[in-house]
Amino acid sequence: MRTAITTDTAPKVIGPYSQAIRAGQFLFVSGQVAIEPATGNLLTGSIENQTHQTMCNLGEILKAAGVTYNSVLRTTVFLVDMNDFSAMNTVYATYFGSPPPARTTIQVAKLPKDARVEIDAIALLENS
Repeated sequence: MRTAITTDTAPKVIGPYSQAIRAGQFLFVSGQVAIEPATGNLLTGSIENQTHQTMCNLGEILKAAGVTYNSVLRTTVFLVDMNDFSAMNTVYATYFGSPPPARTTIQVAKLPKDARVEIDAIALLENS
């Protein structure tokens, strides 16, 4: 059985997809970019600022599902410029305990709303 997870404290979706889907013991969180939930606008500025907002958006969806960053098993990070890897990594690391989740990082040509970073996640729902 699949159940959509939605929250007003994360950006509204901008296409035909869910913020997250709960399936059995797993939560699949759609890619998040640095959209400010209150305005619907992309946060501009440094990769550090965009990564922080992206992770906050991800965290709000995790919270809506009843879990935390510590429940995340795997992420995928999409960067427009791999030169941002180190700065993104510094911010990203502050959100996860030890051991951090498995991760893939990919450079892409373009992201929605011209974001510089997008992050999706798979988390374990411990109470399932």
